[in-house]
Amino acid sequence: MSKTIRLTAAQAMVKWLSVQLTESGERYIEGMWAIFGHGNVAGLGDALHSNKEVFPTWRGQNEQTMAHSAIAYAKGKKRTRAQAVTASIGPGSTNLVTAAALAHVNRLPLLIVAGDVFANRRPDPVLQQVEDFDDGTVSANDCLRPVSRYFDQITRPEHILSALPRALRMMTDPANCGPATLAFCQDVQAEAYDYPESFFEPRVWHIRRPAPDAREFDEVTTLIKAAKRPVILAGGGVIYSQAEQTLADFATKHGIPVVETQAGKSALAQSHEMNLGASGVDGSAAANAATSAADLVIGVGTRLQDFTTASRTLFDADAKLISINVHGYDAAKHAAVSLVADAKVALEGLSEAIGPYKADVVDAAARADWLRAVDAYCARPDDQTAVPNDGQVIGAVQRAVSDTAIAMCAAGTMPGALKLLWQPAQGGYHMEYGFSCMGYEIAGAMGLKLAQPEREVICFVGDGSYMMANSELATAVMRRIPFTVVLTDNAGYGCINRLQSLGVGGAPFNNMYVDCNIEDQPQIDYVAHAAAMGAHAVKAADTDQLEAEIKAAGSRNIPTVIVIETTAKEFPGTGLSTTAGDHGAFWDVAVPEVSDSATQRDYYTQYIKNITGQARLN
Repeated sequence: MSKTIRLTAAQAMVKWLSVQLTESGERYIEGMWAIFGHGNVAGLGDALHSNKEVFPTWRGQNEQTMAHSAIAYAKGKKRTRAQAVTASIGPGSTNLVTAAALAHVNRLPLLIVAGDVFANRRPDPVLQQVEDFDDGTVSANDCLRPVSRYFDQITRPEHILSALPRALRMMTDPANCGPATLAFCQDVQAEAYDYPESFFEPRVWHIRRPAPDAREFDEVTTLIKAAKRPVILAGGGVIYSQAEQTLADFATKHGIPVVETQAGKSALAQSHEMNLGASGVDGSAAANAATSAADLVIGVGTRLQDFTTASRTLFDADAKLISINVHGYDAAKHAAVSLVADAKVALEGLSEAIGPYKADVVDAAARADWLRAVDAYCARPDDQTAVPNDGQVIGAVQRAVSDTAIAMCAAGTMPGALKLLWQPAQGGYHMEYGFSCMGYEIAGAMGLKLAQPEREVICFVGDGSYMMANSELATAVMRRIPFTVVLTDNAGYGCINRLQSLGVGGAPFNNMYVDCNIEDQPQIDYVAHAAAMGAHAVKAADTDQLEAEIKAAGSRNIPTVIVIETTAKEFPGTGLSTTAGDHGAFWDVAVPEVSDSATQRDYYTQYIKNITGQARLN
């Protein structure tokens, strides 16, 4: 008879998580972020305390931002490790919905252990319980179902014997990776069960590398050999596959230029001769010209999001599209010729299969012209008394950091500006743009620094996103996690204001403070606010001071917040929805068909012309 050990369900879960290992021998789930409350403090709280020497617990300020930190950590670890987060029943759990959606969209692993109602139902309705008048099984955690890749409700202590391995099996699957939610009934957390000792034996989780189907591989090989002007569209899957060097070797050997998505940026260093820069709405002139002229687009590890494809208008109508992806769902988008496989395995195999094949010469002049334009736009302003634009801020930061620095961001103007203008070394870029979630930035910077403590982390955040979620600054101060926040203050939601007025022809309304229905313009002292949470905070009067403060921040063991006022005016590469933008890319944002405004009617006429060029594909 097998030996057993009697533990509560929560104790068994924590003990099991502590011995789930990566191939390098580290814990796969590094630890758990926790805010205790009704539904997780008694059962899970006790279990985490009992195992604190082997499985760490960290306290955060908000369930959503704790999860953002965990997601950024997993992204920074290229999905080889993850973190967990626990929340109490009710508002604690529903606070996690946005973060779970972010992880789901970006295909990033996250373990959510959400407190739930009593399985025995004796004290119903308990504090914070959501009651459905027609369904007795519903709880607040059902909000997490559509944004979880795996969902399970733990209503008996033995359920964890199957639920936990299922959750980690999904999280370590490169095709199905995403958030796993275990809705853990609070009475069940505290119930004891005789668990087999074998359940707690250490287990190593291997991340598979799917090989391509032979027929798909042959078809893709034939298409590449026949192409004259191919372009590689590199997505985040290149990085998660750790195929950066493989991509560089493939592109160089076969003379195929590379353009980048937000998630794929920095798979190649910007200095690499085959790197033409960002693709699509916020893309470079060189990249979009090459992609538009390509007779074959080879997508590698990309979801083919609308910004990347310029809302399905960027590729030539006669061009072929290959999509190399670990998931068939993504590989089949846009009626692509699918190659379902790991990026590294696929590129290595294709390179051998196409042998001496070499594409036409890359347009080095277009690449050089674009880089000169970037340098000019990001150059130090001669007039240091003028309020700088975002490009000038980016240039100042770029001049002040080393090649090992990572620029990170999530929402507003900066994602487009950074994708276009930041010139990273390999691995020097971290952008959450699948969900473009305001409030990810500061929490994400903390998680990224935990994942890559040896690298300098520069967090770009606008005043709007800062106001939405800033409290994990206090956590980073408490834990002595240093990173640098560049807080650009343009007195409102400048990005959406441009889209509202310049993009769709509407009147400026409710975005910039000056256009809001308020009595007085707010005078927010961001320096004082950040300093009140313990960060080193300073306001830079100009880009020269910004450079100096960036350099000084590296000596501190706490976060540094540098506030600088910026103009909300348009920058190159905005990609307005009714024009081709500055770099030949269209972004489909619906324009009202009926309007009292003549300007908006004109915009609608142009909008109709643009959408006729969209590919009507699956």
